Amino acid sequence: MSGLPEFDTIFLLTGPIEAAALAGVLGIRDPRIDVRHVASLQELDALAPDELARARLIAFSTDVIVPPRILDALGYGAYNFHPGPPNYPGWGPAHFAVYDQVATFGVTAHVMLERVDAGPIVGVEMFCVPPNTTAQRLEQMAFVALARIFWNLAGSLTRAEALATLPVTWRGRKTTRRLYEELRAVPPTVAKDDLDRRVATFGNRDDDDGLTVTLHGHTFRYVPPPADPQIETAEMLAIERFARTA
Repeated sequence: MSGLPEFDTIFLLTGPIEAAALAGVLGIRDPRIDVRHVASLQELDALAPDELARARLIAFSTDVIVPPRILDALGYGAYNFHPGPPNYPGWGPAHFAVYDQVATFGVTAHVMLERVDAGPIVGVEMFCVPPNTTAQRLEQMAFVALARIFWNLAGSLTRAEALATLPVTWRGRKTTRRLYEELRAVPPTVAKDDLDRRVATFGNRDDDDGLTVTLHGHTFRYVPPPADPQIETAEMLAIERFARTA
């Protein structure tokens, strides 16, 4: 990296709980690296050019779209950990996969480019999807796989050299928030099979992202059965494992 300042900083673009655990993993690999949490585009924009020039950005399961002005200013590149496989780029991959009734799913680590989920791939992990898996459960399974792939790549991420790329390419439709909204809006004439797939995809949500149907100008929301409060999510178990390890 001739002409660049020495690599000494990693910015983690993710949630605060994830950032604490992932920073611990990176610290194990190289305690000399200054790992800093950023949560939004506003926080990225507030960073000085000299800070970006000696840094690498790692985005982990985030919806924040990093603009070219930030990507170009980073001296040591940017990598994204996407909670879906290479054939499910874009928004909400687990939801679309459940609707498609897939038998396999996975996660992807890749170089960040201006185009979302389009950069060279540096890591992939695939796994089987059990029958009747809900989108929430698939997201939890993907989170565990994403944490595992981060663990495996952490050593390379703390070194100045770019990560080796894999002979794997993105494919399939790039999903968007608009497509996601269209999928959760149930048409009044929906067939039973289609409705069952949409319930599997969105039916366990009790927030504004749940299923809706509009009849004669009135919108109705699907109410899911009560969740079992005793079941710990795989996501939190993965975070706790990372925190204990770190």
